[in-house]
Amino acid sequence: MAPCGAVTPGSGGRGPWLAVPLLLTITTGLCRAEDSAMEEIVTEKQVEAIHRLDSTNLLIFILLLTLTILTIWLFKHRRFRFLHETGLAMIYGVIVGVILRYGVHIPIDANNVTVGCEQQVTPATLLVNVSGTFYEYTLKGEISEQELNNLQDNEMLRKITFDPEVFFNILLPPIIFYAGYSLKRRHFFRNLGSILAYAFLGTVISCFVIGSLMYGFVKLMKVIGTLHGDFFFTDCLFYGAIISATDPVTVLAIFHELQVDVDLYALLFGESVLNDAVAIVLSSSIVAYQPAGDNSHKFDTAAMFKSVGMFLGVFSGSFAMGAATGFTKLREFQLLETGLFFLMSWSTFLLAEACGYTGVVAVLFCGITQAHYTYNNLSAESQIRTKQLFELLNFLAENFIFSYMGLALFTFQNHVFNITFIVGAFLAVFLGRAANIYPLSFLLNFGRRNKISYNFQHMMMFAGLRGAMAFALAIRDTATYARQMMFSTTLLIVFFTVWVFGGGTTAMLSCLHIRVGVDADPDQVVNIIFILLMVLRYKSPNLSDIILLVIHLCGQTIPFPFCLI
Repeated sequence: MAPCGAVTPGSGGRGPWLAVPLLLTITTGLCRAEDSAMEEIVTEKQVEAIHRLDSTNLLIFILLLTLTILTIWLFKHRRFRFLHETGLAMIYGVIVGVILRYGVHIPIDANNVTVGCEQQVTPATLLVNVSGTFYEYTLKGEISEQELNNLQDNEMLRKITFDPEVFFNILLPPIIFYAGYSLKRRHFFRNLGSILAYAFLGTVISCFVIGSLMYGFVKLMKVIGTLHGDFFFTDCLFYGAIISATDPVTVLAIFHELQVDVDLYALLFGESVLNDAVAIVLSSSIVAYQPAGDNSHKFDTAAMFKSVGMFLGVFSGSFAMGAATGFTKLREFQLLETGLFFLMSWSTFLLAEACGYTGVVAVLFCGITQAHYTYNNLSAESQIRTKQLFELLNFLAENFIFSYMGLALFTFQNHVFNITFIVGAFLAVFLGRAANIYPLSFLLNFGRRNKISYNFQHMMMFAGLRGAMAFALAIRDTATYARQMMFSTTLLIVFFTVWVFGGGTTAMLSCLHIRVGVDADPDQVVNIIFILLMVLRYKSPNLSDIILLVIHLCGQTIPFPFCLI
């Protein structure tokens, strides 16, 4: 027997040459196994690092809300009304945004290798072949050449930036629902005609006034050479629609605290509630405007009627869906009753969005229907639970959004600030609000028993703040140059109106000599009377009938169960 490795006669010396490929194959396999193990370790470390970064980002917002709540308590304790909690949340957000943008820098990871390749298109997903192994990379967004050396910091800022769908599907529904659910029905329906005029006609007037003025400023920007991208008339109208969404949360909070005249409160509150719904449907209709043929952004009659039809169809469909899902009754088990109430309310928004309607309109009218019918059929414990639950969700969501606004001023990476566009937007917003309030008030006073006085009109003009809805609509699409400019300008308008107009509400009330301390909240008084009626129902039926008759003659709406007494 020949020794191992020896060349036997007739083998032609092939023994060692056959062993070499075998050793190379084994060595390659071992190297690949080691590389795979190293990749798994690196991946696990990356996942752990991403988890820690996500936890830190959420902690930042929780601390912002905590700090806002503690400062609000201090303000309320000291009776300080100059700055509302939303303005305070924005200030804290701005401070944290400055720190994150300029004070925190993540060291460059040596394992991160940036490789560039030129492409003519922008694919949403890339498949990269690395030594026979395919990896999937997704598009995160465009970065400028100046930011190529700060990819780690850009990743941190990108993590702070939330997906716009988070605002629409999670944060907006409780705010809009609570607006409808907390509606003071008696004063709302007493001023319903005026509220509908301001919300529908006024918003459309404001949209076209702002859009037309902004188109003039865009033309001016082209002449002076400060416009660096496409900006069409439809873009101006879209901006007019989203910036027409008012959110006088600061003013209304002060109104409620000072007990301002109930008609003024109802007009402002009702307009702001319905105005948000109209603005979002109007903006969707403008986006749907698509002339036949080439995408020339020119006027087309068929496209215009299609947009108007979409506006009416989406609004009416959303209204019907919200009203239809506002009925529920499960009195035997309070926890299940509250849970079903909550899920039905939230699912109304998602159902409308999934069906192609507008969730804001649906959840708003769901809230109004729930307050008018379902609330009176809930058990006493569930009534308290639902009121407190949605009030809490509204408070947290609203302050979260305003905190994020302050943060986004410095963490958003695609801001486009143009001084001409900003000045034009402030002027257009002011004139658009004036074109809404004063002409409509003049016409409405012909048919109103209680006239809308000039000091009320001036206060409504002053209280046209912009807030969460305008911000959410602007941040939903920031892909183009025009939309980025709109978003940046919207942020500045929200800051200015909340801080200046919101902070000057008390002084303006005093300057206009508007009465305060006159709202005794009759809805709450009537609820107490109804509780007494349930007792009197069995003790003295005739007396309960007399009290119900007096309430009915006073114009108070009687909840459904009690009208059967």
